[in-house]
Order: sequence, then structure tokens, then C-alpha cells
Amino acid sequence: MPVRDTPWSAGTPCWVDCQVDDPAKASEFYSTLFGWQIQGGEAEAGGYLMASKDGKSVAGIGPKPQPGMPSVWTTYFATDDTDSLAARVTAAGGQVLVPPFDVMDAGRMAVVADTTGGIFGIWQARAHQGAGVYNEHGSYCWNELHTRQLDAAKQFYADVFDYTYTDVGDGANMRYVMFTPPGGTEGVGGMNDDTLMPGEPVPAHWLTWFQFDGVDTAVERVAELGGTLLMPTADSPFGRMAVVAAPQGETFGLIDTSVRAG
Repeated sequence: MPVRDTPWSAGTPCWVDCQVDDPAKASEFYSTLFGWQIQGGEAEAGGYLMASKDGKSVAGIGPKPQPGMPSVWTTYFATDDTDSLAARVTAAGGQVLVPPFDVMDAGRMAVVADTTGGIFGIWQARAHQGAGVYNEHGSYCWNELHTRQLDAAKQFYADVFDYTYTDVGDGANMRYVMFTPPGGTEGVGGMNDDTLMPGEPVPAHWLTWFQFDGVDTAVERVAELGGTLLMPTADSPFGRMAVVAAPQGETFGLIDTSVRAG
């Protein structure tokens, strides 16, 4: 089981959480789907719930900070200094939506938007390092930006995180890049050119993918629990995958990386 007991390297996706209208109902959905153990919700923590697997933190579930906003999954990126990274976001043309603040003794965070509209979090670890389990059944395994302005997004994230990129796809039917932080040896996330995607355009967003051993079973279970299938199950060189929405509307991906085609 891949586990981590130290803070994540700067520029790496280190945590995911969802913001919903009813965290208690969301916890029922995700604990049934993924087998998470969920605790918390105290008033001093703002009603925030922590999900874990085998005693290791895996994700968070919290109330929406503002009524009327959509239910979403948020990707957080590790940093050694939230304040300086927020300043880099502004200098690169992005927006600081929630200025840096301390989350009790857990860490220091901010919520920002890139120049294409993709919203993400920044996390400076203290007592809470981020995900303690990853890349296994019921935990997140990949995070990717979907945008219709891929070149602008690449420039922004290179300015903020000093990423380098590796191209994936043929550039005609699929235009995708993986990003690598300074000093890294492999991609830790991706960015997709959504102008090549079928269907109606959607706003730029970060999509969280969860490993699930048996994606077809997962899709059936999501439907039984009141969720919706958004992208039909399909095989790919990266795994068998599907995109779904939970009953409160937040979108996420399911992938079984052990089943690959092509």
C-alpha cells in the first residue's frame, strides 16, 4: 500500500477534498463507495470531515464556503510557503480567491484560480501533511486540469511552480501534457486540451481521479447510490476509466490502472 508520512514535495498534488451542501450525506456516499472511515465535523473545524483508509488520511469532505456555489472536488498543491506562492499566482496573472490563512495547527492554505479559470488550493503542511495513502483502491491517483486554453495554462503553471512538461497524445485527436516539478523525474499530474473533447464546452476545472479495482462495479455502485455516469466506461493505455458525478453534483474520475489497452 503506497503510504506517505512526510510532507509532499513542492508542486505536487498533495490533498483533495470536496465541498458540498450536506457533508454528512456525502460521507455516506463515499464511505459506501470507497470503504472510507470518516470522522470529524466538529464546529471548531468548520464541520470538516476527514476520510481515512487503514488509519491513513485519504481525503476531506466539507461544507461549501458560500451558498449557491457548485459542489466540487478541489486539488491542493504542496508548497513550502503559501504566502509567497500566492504572490506568484498574482504575478502570473491568476487570482487569489481565498487569501492565505492558518487552518488551526494543521497547515496554512489559500485557494486560487489560474488564468484559464481553473481553481485549486495551496497547502503548506504542518500537523497535516496531506494524503497519507494514494495510488491504491479508494484513494486518489491522478489530478488533471481540463481547459480550453492549454498553452496559457502551461505558461501560468510554469511561472508559478516551475513545471516542465512532457507531451502525450498525437496532438490531433488528443493534446495532453504531464507536468513535473523541479528536481522531479516523472509527471505528477496532467493538463488536457478540452477543445478536442466531444460535447458541450465546460469551464476549466481540476479533475480528481480515484483508483478503483473494478471500474464497472464502481459505476454500478455509483448509480445505486444516486450518482450519475458522465463519461461511459472505456479502456485506455492508462487504465479502464469512467467519469461520474456524486448525488450532490461533484464530478470525479474512476480508473483501474491494472486494466490497460493500446
